[in-house]
Amino acid sequence: MTFELTILGSSSAIPTSKRNLTAHVLNVHERFFLIDCGEGTQLQLRRNKIRFGKINHIFISHLHGDHIFGLFGLISTFNMLKRDTDLHIYSHQELERILTEHIQFFERNLAYKIVFHHIKPEKNELIYEDEKITVETIPLKHRVPTCGFLFKEKPHLKNIKKNVVEKYQIPISEIQKIKEGNNYLFHDKIIPNTELTIPAYKQRSYAYCTDTAYSEKIIPIISNVDILFHETTFANNFKKLAKETFHSTAEQAASIAKQANVTKLIIGHFSARYKNVEIILQQSKAVFENTFVAEDGEKYKVDLQRE
Repeated sequence: MTFELTILGSSSAIPTSKRNLTAHVLNVHERFFLIDCGEGTQLQLRRNKIRFGKINHIFISHLHGDHIFGLFGLISTFNMLKRDTDLHIYSHQELERILTEHIQFFERNLAYKIVFHHIKPEKNELIYEDEKITVETIPLKHRVPTCGFLFKEKPHLKNIKKNVVEKYQIPISEIQKIKEGNNYLFHDKIIPNTELTIPAYKQRSYAYCTDTAYSEKIIPIISNVDILFHETTFANNFKKLAKETFHSTAEQAASIAKQANVTKLIIGHFSARYKNVEIILQQSKAVFENTFVAEDGEKYKVDLQRE
């Protein structure tokens, strides 16, 4: 049961020779979710051996070019590959108008359907759900309507111990109830669920917070997540510029991680002025030790753990 994040791009508005523009892929139980789609994203998908046909859901944080310009090429490539399954895009409603005009001009005979899901970036709400995962919006503080995304596994069921089914003659009709936490009645004796089962696996979670000024309002939403990606465009000496441009510094990102009690912080969306981001990493680690630098192609896996 995979829960793995792949960084496709870690630069901010301008790509560098080592860093592409923002895009992440989250693999949850072999469901692949693309988060933002900066220029060059499809090349990064190729390099990281992520099959295009696996991408059925794309989440766009906001309508700045470094987060959406890759969509135009990706939509075209999907068409040339004769995609025939629906593509779902979750974004501010203006993106539908922008993409529709592009498609009408360049992709008049689109072989597949694009399903647009309009989101309200200023609200924390559920925007996607299937039998394995939920996705919520995280309102962020930027120059244009912007939101992050919280991906969270649904609760796992407990596992029945191998020997108890035969020992207590448990019928198939009762197994699901026991997995859900019920006790079992055997010859007028109540067998407690703890004797019948192994604790369930913990829910795993990932919060994506890009392009935002420092905002403590997000802390209750992202509290206790396994991985937090928080933009860290600037080192601490550019705090004034960060405020003016609605971005964050290393110290600010780390402060959010610490207050939210997250397990791991990944920092990225670095300004192209930094040839080396070691200073940003050290400033963040001074506040929140378990900080890691987003590197293009890097993977971060959350392993299963029992409750």
